[in-house]
Amino acid sequence: MGKRVLIIGAGGVGRVVVHKCSQATDVFSEICLASRTKSKCDEIAGELHRSIQTEQVDADNVAETVGLMHRIHPDVLINVALPYQDLNLMEACLAAGVDYLDTANYEPRDEARFSYEYQWPYHEQFQEKGLTALLGSGFDPGVTNVYCAYARKHLFDEIHHIDIIDANAGHHDLPFATNFNPEINIREITANGRYWEHEWKETGPLAVHQSFEFPDPAVGTREIYLMYHEEMESLIRHIDGLKRIRFWMTFSDSYITHLQVLENVGMTGIEPIDFQGSKIIPLEFLKTLLPDPASLGSRTKGKTCIGCVFDGMKNGENKQAYIYNICDHEQCYREVGSQAISFTTGVPAMIGAKLMVTDVWKQPGVWNMEQLDPDPFMEDLNRYGLPWQVIEGKPFFDQLPR
Repeated sequence: MGKRVLIIGAGGVGRVVVHKCSQATDVFSEICLASRTKSKCDEIAGELHRSIQTEQVDADNVAETVGLMHRIHPDVLINVALPYQDLNLMEACLAAGVDYLDTANYEPRDEARFSYEYQWPYHEQFQEKGLTALLGSGFDPGVTNVYCAYARKHLFDEIHHIDIIDANAGHHDLPFATNFNPEINIREITANGRYWEHEWKETGPLAVHQSFEFPDPAVGTREIYLMYHEEMESLIRHIDGLKRIRFWMTFSDSYITHLQVLENVGMTGIEPIDFQGSKIIPLEFLKTLLPDPASLGSRTKGKTCIGCVFDGMKNGENKQAYIYNICDHEQCYREVGSQAISFTTGVPAMIGAKLMVTDVWKQPGVWNMEQLDPDPFMEDLNRYGLPWQVIEGKPFFDQLPR
């Protein structure tokens, strides 16, 4: 019997999730897409080869979201709204008796803080109600967590070092644009870098960087920058024997220059300022001036490469491995009308929901991806458009600083 899915959020990632759920006719018999702006939902619905329901909902309003779920009776909620709304949507799922999935951890609006500390305490409430909450079912976090679980299960006896590396070698010929929600993206990038090596260590924003040669010639050699990313917080809990974990992301020189100028003139600030008698938040104002990431799909060319470099032990000997995915921006646009950044987030969200509603990953409580069996997820990555590869040996590990 088919399952009902409610998707909240009609941005670039929401578009991908709807398209991929629509393709999975053997799993999702009914789809409802809801957003604060119903016209965005209607536009996406018009792109599909099957009919779906569209609704208007304010994801900040728990009672309104509960009312919607009571009307449509979904089996799972896929949250691809803003990270600020995670807790309200978790509360709504608890009240309505619906399983929950998101792609990024909760963030408070008034502080650039990325942590699962706000969502982990819901574990007992979901457990008591027999509901599953799956956190971070995007690519990073998400697929990268599953890569770690797969490496632990199949490739290593002990994993000592993990480097998560996210490269976007795409270009859209615009002076400055972010690949996903500008407000969330810039908050993340301008925060201090952090990595874990027996304890948390902090660096300045984008202060640590170096070149890295990727396995696909179309990606080539890129400058990678050390950042904080939330999946490290859960992985240090769940990967036994881990000694160090770091997260790296690529940026072009042009992107870094524009970002530094905007930061220097105060446009990336999140504290309210007075402007002509009104209070405005500079970053929220900047967001209105920058291109909508959902509009970049038709003009973005090139590839992404996201994966994990591992170092550890197997059968008493030191071993290295690299698990990664290559994704082509233009192929993604031809399939679902979005660029690869949205595609690599939206596909894992659909897969996570599929495994939940088919009882493969149905487990009461709040869970991070690496806590569940990686094999069915890895199989579905190949099936639904994010094929992965494994390279064993030292070449990629040796490029990284000790």
